[in-house]
Amino acid sequence: MDGVRLIAISRDALARSLPELDTMVEAWQAQALSRAVGGHLALRGPQELRADARALGESGGRGCGALEVPTVRGGQIRAAQLTEVSDAREVLTALGVLLGEVGIALVGVACGTDEESVYWQCIEAMDAADESGDRVHGMLRKLEERDAERSRG
Repeated sequence: MDGVRLIAISRDALARSLPELDTMVEAWQAQALSRAVGGHLALRGPQELRADARALGESGGRGCGALEVPTVRGGQIRAAQLTEVSDAREVLTALGVLLGEVGIALVGVACGTDEESVYWQCIEAMDAADESGDRVHGMLRKLEERDAERSRG
């Protein structure tokens, strides 16, 4: 399944998540998707993005590790369905939006919980989502620079 479609599914699931556990599961799913997109682009993406894509995969992995999610709904990890990234810019743009939404949703969980462990998991997961988002935006800047250079040349 194409990355843009998977990201749209993740955004919808995040928007519908209400209990804190659902939100944390969706945050985990988003970080797993960051890891998968990073891995895919590191292997098959534009050459100038490959090092940054590996770093995105690593930060997505750290984001998954920040959240203690007991089970993924239906046992399905959406990122495992990623088979292609047909347009790197489109996928990265959508992923950046998703990661921003994840950060906002985690703020809501952190502010609304009475459990200290949940609070700190959310703080770490917010940091990881922010780091992944920074990687995504850096990759988008590189694509813009490449396109500007090509249009001048």
